[in-house]
Amino acid sequence: MTARDPSDTSSRASDRPRIPKTVWALGLVSFFMDTSSEIIHALLPLFLTTTLGASVALVGLIDGVAEATASISKIFSGYVSDRLGRRKPLILLGYGLGALTKPLFAIAATPLVVFGARFADRIGKGIRGAP
Repeated sequence: MTARDPSDTSSRASDRPRIPKTVWALGLVSFFMDTSSEIIHALLPLFLTTTLGASVALVGLIDGVAEATASISKIFSGYVSDRLGRRKPLILLGYGLGALTKPLFAIAATPLVVFGARFADRIGKGIRGAP
C-alpha cells in the first residue's frame, strides 16, 4: 500500500461520495423557509402593535402559543413518523403548510388572522421538525 501525500487533494475529492440532489434540495428549501420565517417573525411584533393595534400582552400570547404548538406537534409528528417508517410525507406536509401560511401574514387585517397564521406555521414546523 502506498502512502498518500497529505497536500494532494485531487484524490481525496474523488474518494468522497457525492451528495444526493434530494439532500441539496431539502437543504435549500429549509434555508429559504427558515429565512422567511425569521424575517416575518422579527417584524411581527411591530406589525401587530403599530399597524393592527394589538397590545404587547397579546403579542406575547400569540408568540407563546405558537412556540408551544411547535414543540407539542414535534412529539406527535415524531411518533407518527416512527410508526409510518416514512419521513418524506411528513416533511412535505410540514413545508407545504408553512409555505401556505406565509401570505396570510401580509394580508392580515386583525390580530386573530396573524394568530391563525402563526399557529398553522408552527404546526408545520413541528410536523417537519421531528422527521
